[in-house]
Amino acid sequence: MAKDPTRALRIEPGAKVSLKRWPTDDTFGWEKESAKAELEAVKQRLDVLQQRLAAEQRRSVLLVLQAMDAAGKDGTIRAILSGLNPAGFQVTSFKVPGGPEIDHDFLWRVHSDAPAHGRIGVFNRSHYEDVLVVRVKNLVPKSVWSRRYDHIVGFESLLADEGTTIVKCFLHVSNETQRQRLQARVDDPEKNWKFRAGDLDDRHLWPQFQAAYEHAIERTSTARAPWYIVPADRNWVRNLAVARILLHTLERIDPKLPPPDPSVTGRIVQ
Repeated sequence: MAKDPTRALRIEPGAKVSLKRWPTDDTFGWEKESAKAELEAVKQRLDVLQQRLAAEQRRSVLLVLQAMDAAGKDGTIRAILSGLNPAGFQVTSFKVPGGPEIDHDFLWRVHSDAPAHGRIGVFNRSHYEDVLVVRVKNLVPKSVWSRRYDHIVGFESLLADEGTTIVKCFLHVSNETQRQRLQARVDDPEKNWKFRAGDLDDRHLWPQFQAAYEHAIERTSTARAPWYIVPADRNWVRNLAVARILLHTLERIDPKLPPPDPSVTGRIVQ
């Protein structure tokens, strides 16, 4: 029987995480062609629920995507959101802080991009960069980044209290698959723009990044903002798994259409 990623991939609060024990190439027993067809069905259901969320105008959903380079964050977003109403979604990509961002606390720029009521927000990278790359590359002292886990949990609790349901996916790619995808970016002129020299520097820090992700997931996977570790070596598996996790999240909060307006019911439009 095929596994349900909404259960199989979820990290329960307090669980220990060893990424070496999580397969990057799992298929859950799915077949590629049927999985692609199911993704289209899931997207149709997402579209209906997003419209209800917008009509309800009381709650929001935030999907956080984190991953090593070339795991497919952009591809996941494109696969899940293509064909849906763009007015109901907002995608935010967080780059290296600059300008006024560096003069504020690390959550300042993130909070301002949290989804408003009625919307689904997607973070392509996120506030977790400040306990990942910042930690691995020693950009701030340990005394600074080590206290940020509690700040993140508190921040996500605040969002949850105010009506935002948070779901976080770590796209788990293998070292070899990353190597192949980075090489493809070098070899294909249409993909050269996606390659940067710093990608190779980060590959040399693979063990340190894996340890940083393990620690971040352990410290911040909560009942109200759970982490899911999604196998990302196969794009079609990754896309459907994330789509199903997002669908499960929306179905669980079950947004409702507002009651009919008596002044409108039965009106005849001439």
